[in-house]
Amino acid sequence: MAGLPQIAPYPLPYGAEIPPSRGPWQLVPARAALLIHDMQRYFLRPYAPGESPIAPAIANIAKLATAARAAGLPVFYTAQHGNQDRRDRGLQADLWGPGMSAEPDHQAIIPELAPEDRDFVLVKHRYSAFQRSNLEQLMRVRGRDQLIICGVYAHIGCMMTAGEAFQRDIEPFMAADALADFSREDHDMALKWVAGRCGVVQDTETLIAAITSGKGA
Repeated sequence: MAGLPQIAPYPLPYGAEIPPSRGPWQLVPARAALLIHDMQRYFLRPYAPGESPIAPAIANIAKLATAARAAGLPVFYTAQHGNQDRRDRGLQADLWGPGMSAEPDHQAIIPELAPEDRDFVLVKHRYSAFQRSNLEQLMRVRGRDQLIICGVYAHIGCMMTAGEAFQRDIEPFMAADALADFSREDHDMALKWVAGRCGVVQDTETLIAAITSGKGA
């Protein structure tokens, strides 16, 4: 079974390229948390280092993390374990093969986005970050019902996490230019689907302005 494809460079969406959102929600720092999704070496190997989309996406994720920590937002990470038992990997093995190995070149979160002591690193089991994790509970006990989503891949785990957040009455916000995907077509599809079905899609600059506004804090 083939694993991840090689990913050709493509430009991130900006400005009018970001679809308008059906969701009416406004980000409130006191209600929000940040999710940095699957930024492990294994998932980033298909990209050309230093090229778009991955280089500017990493830079924008780092900006979001800095702003979130400074404003007191909880910062969550997802990270898969390597050498998964076939029974634990489930149907994902049918589509993507055995996945990553239990070695730093696969499992490690990239150093530019290394978690800090106060952050939460959740074990990733399925596409959605909510599956078989305590993400919702960790958010609820902290009074958080908004989730900013960034990372890879936009049209797989990021999009499905947004959809599940919505179904749990957690308002999802996708950072359009702090995501990367298999292609610009897949990236645009994910943004359009979330914007029209379950969440708010905004660029990093807009989200940081809301995070640092102090509104509702």
